[in-house]
Amino acid sequence: MGTVFSFDVRTPMTPAIDRALDAAEEHLRHVDAVFSTYRPDSQISRLAAGTLTLDACPPEVGEVLALCAEIAEESGGRFTWTPDGRLDPSGMVKGWAAEAASDLLFEAGAADHCVNAGGDVQARGSAGPGRPWRIGLAHPHRRGDLMAVVTGHDIAVATSGTSERGDHIVDPRTGRPATGLTSLTLVGRHLTHVDALATAGFAMGGEARAWVAGLPGIEAFAVTSDGHAWQTPGLPLWTAG
Repeated sequence: MGTVFSFDVRTPMTPAIDRALDAAEEHLRHVDAVFSTYRPDSQISRLAAGTLTLDACPPEVGEVLALCAEIAEESGGRFTWTPDGRLDPSGMVKGWAAEAASDLLFEAGAADHCVNAGGDVQARGSAGPGRPWRIGLAHPHRRGDLMAVVTGHDIAVATSGTSERGDHIVDPRTGRPATGLTSLTLVGRHLTHVDALATAGFAMGGEARAWVAGLPGIEAFAVTSDGHAWQTPGLPLWTAG
């Protein structure tokens, strides 16, 4: 998926958790093999080329495409899995894969852990007795600096922006890169949802603030293209502590 995944397990290790870590790694490798748009032999590439049918794909392909359709509807079409007419569900896959890896760990008894997917995070439980997880939000204009620190238990944090890959998020309405924001971070419970919504919100630019305010259970922190920052009213609940 073009990024680095890491696992931080704070629950005492057991054989079951150790096996779950192996299973999570294997899951991520499988997801990359199925969904990579850079591999001509991946199922998603073959589906896009018309050399493979959806029925012949692994069931997770249909699951991801259905989730893409849900987010597209929720965002009024600002999330797309067919940019420029190409089949590319990458905006959904990373968060979905990371949350599934987290589920494997949790089901094996790792109640306290964090999965970091290139800066997008699914955290469960606590970082330590009585301590929430602390997740830094990178400054989009000053590499190495933080804009804020989100803290909490059982949270998902995802950021869409231009600092790492430039103007790569396209507004489906115009077909041009979205330019109203340089960074949009969303905070919620499930990374599958939060990561895809962050992509859609970034594409909205200045409209994102009012849109996010209407999303139940979601908070936001954003930096505009002219360097100003805004946050939703409920975000201090996540940043306190």
